[in-house]
Amino acid sequence: MDETPAVPVPVTVLTGFLGSGKTTLLNGLLRQPGLSDTAVLINEFGEVGLDHLLVDRLDERTVLLASGCVCCTIRTDLASAIASLLLRRDRGELPPFSRLLVETTGLADPAPILHTFAAEPMLAWRCRLQGVVTTVDAVHGAAQLARHFESVKQAAMADLIVVTKTDLADAGSLARLGRKLDRLNPGAERVDAVGGRLDAAKVLGLGLYDPASRSADVRRWLRDEALRPAPAEAAGGGGIGDAESVRGVDASRHGPSIHAFALTFDEPMDPDGLEQAMAMLTSVAGDAMLRVKGVVDVAGEGAVALHAVQHQTYPPVRLPRWPAHWDGGGEAPGSRRSRIVFIVRPPLTRDYVASAFAHFTSAPVG
Repeated sequence: MDETPAVPVPVTVLTGFLGSGKTTLLNGLLRQPGLSDTAVLINEFGEVGLDHLLVDRLDERTVLLASGCVCCTIRTDLASAIASLLLRRDRGELPPFSRLLVETTGLADPAPILHTFAAEPMLAWRCRLQGVVTTVDAVHGAAQLARHFESVKQAAMADLIVVTKTDLADAGSLARLGRKLDRLNPGAERVDAVGGRLDAAKVLGLGLYDPASRSADVRRWLRDEALRPAPAEAAGGGGIGDAESVRGVDASRHGPSIHAFALTFDEPMDPDGLEQAMAMLTSVAGDAMLRVKGVVDVAGEGAVALHAVQHQTYPPVRLPRWPAHWDGGGEAPGSRRSRIVFIVRPPLTRDYVASAFAHFTSAPVG
């Protein structure tokens, strides 16, 4: 029997608020040789998983943790997912990997995630937490830090802060954001990244995460997690957008006001109508529209990735092909059904968003 101790797998946590460019950064990192042997665990907030379908290198080493936001579901879900990856790798059922990257939902509180790596025996034995990377949106980051405590904790707990979309922000906004980040986390290295361009060496060289070297607030947040009981098992199941029906959800993390839903469309969408619907929603209800992400079959163009954050819709990105394993929201593989995921807060509702799309695109909404 081989009793050689298993070599601990270095783990990097990639976090950042909704729409701050985590998936874009992840894609840019995974294209580089230094992270080619990396397994990826992607967590999403909402009833419909989508981010994992937009990761370029989608294979058996890319896993969607579909139990809701990892910071507020039962913490053993994260440990179980990682244990399964390691077991399948050790059995030769997966391509070999020597590093793990966990991309959190944009609403994740990093404290319970980091605590889980220290407190779960299997993770403490098989993994070594090696750095927290936080993306911060140069355009919306200052407002998000002022309004969302999750964003504050994400920045404060980082080893590396990646400021994204600097090409879209003016010098004054960048200076104000820089001062906020200096106050929150003066010890973190800070770099800019446009379009996901970041040297993987920045991530590979972060070293072990050391709670003792953090600010008093960070140390207190981690101590609080050690005292927080795991959420009780809740009856039922389903997505976190379904009013806390996920098993073990701790509703106090985000409150019941923020929720997610998806719109689906069976027919190709008119490009002008799609643009008009998004323009209306961002102008009228942008403050309540925290994040929009979708893959849309646009008439005459094919598969298009759609992205928006509050009042800003980014130029659609034409995809060279439909995402691997795309099921269009329930059909057999090969479907070209469009799907757009919204994360919103009141007063914005699914009915209002659906009516806007129905009016401008004339496409039946599912």
